[in-house]
Amino acid sequence: MRYFEGMNLKDKHVIVAGGSSGIGLGVAKASLEAGASVTLVGRSPQKLAAATAQLGVTHGVRTFAADLTEEEQARRLFEECPPAHHVVVTTVEAYYEPVRQLELARARRTLDSKLLVALHVAKYARLESQGSLLFTGGIAAVRPGPGGSVVAAANGALVSLVRALALELAPVRVNLLSPGWVDTPVWDSFGEGVKQQRFEQHVRRLPVGRVGIPADIAHAALFLMGNGFTTGEVLHVDGGHRLV
Repeated sequence: MRYFEGMNLKDKHVIVAGGSSGIGLGVAKASLEAGASVTLVGRSPQKLAAATAQLGVTHGVRTFAADLTEEEQARRLFEECPPAHHVVVTTVEAYYEPVRQLELARARRTLDSKLLVALHVAKYARLESQGSLLFTGGIAAVRPGPGGSVVAAANGALVSLVRALALELAPVRVNLLSPGWVDTPVWDSFGEGVKQQRFEQHVRRLPVGRVGIPADIAHAALFLMGNGFTTGEVLHVDGGHRLV
């Protein structure tokens, strides 16, 4: 049985911002398997080309190089791409540092990668009827750790933003995915030894006994895209992290 069997996005167009790696690439793969066409959006044309090769398909995939923290580039994306049924945003520049040691320029980049991108997408996205916007927060909103104040603030603010947008943009649905620890390239910057140590700690803590993989989050994304009666919600996909 395929992981995404029963999920149907046939003839839908899904734009995935942050789709060149990690969770975004997982969402793109799942959307293709569910019958959608996909536009991958990222800042690096080289990474977008590599992601397309990794998907291993020759049709149904477009790429668009843009930095969605820049309003003009966000506007251009939605003007030049075909209208979408769903837009999924997984962009993040995670910055972890004790608050007394913050480099404010880097902190702003993290906030922009979450909040400014979300606002630009909400402002300019052209969606077909019964479409949806899906943003990505994270466990730090409810279980922050030392050095994670900026990420916690960004993720927490997205919760409030999604609820407001669900009212303002109705009948377009607006939801938020909140992943826990997921094995993606974002953790590679910590170094392999630190990453492995932290993952092992979470494997021992989490009720499910493992960290997540992008397919776990992609499965939840397909549900939120496909369920027409869900809006303004936060779906936690964290292996029980909020409980421990």
